Amino acid sequence: MRTGCGAGAGAANIVVVERLVVAAVVVLAAVALAAVVRHRRPAPPTQARWSAPAQLDRDDFDRPDALWLLALFTSATCDSCAATRDKAAVLASADVVVQEVEVSARKDLHDRYQIEVVPMILLADGEGVVRRSFLGPPSATDLWAAVAEARRGADQPPEAGP
Repeated sequence: MRTGCGAGAGAANIVVVERLVVAAVVVLAAVALAAVVRHRRPAPPTQARWSAPAQLDRDDFDRPDALWLLALFTSATCDSCAATRDKAAVLASADVVVQEVEVSARKDLHDRYQIEVVPMILLADGEGVVRRSFLGPPSATDLWAAVAEARRGADQPPEAGP
């Protein structure tokens, strides 16, 4: 009788051990899955990368002989372009030509310089090198300061070397 009782207890122990092994496997699988999920991050959303041209052909714009060109690329459907145009217009002078390049009027220039965002302001020197650019509407202070700084830098003689 004792062997029967012991055999039943042994079978019960095996069932308990099997359940413990299954529980341990489930716990380990859950921990592994949690670690994978925690370390797996979704890819960041796609970011638009607009860039401003580095060089302009001054012959594409009005008064190519002016010392500075402030080219304002705009669109008739752009709400902030009008305010940006007003901020830029006051900078026109004998040395600075301010030219609006509206997309429906001058699509050729928008295409040539790969303008994909408006308003875009480009401040180019007499050689057409873009010295400063603004993507989106700048504050009047930032725009006016950029033009003043560029003009001041152009008036400075080159520094002598050591």
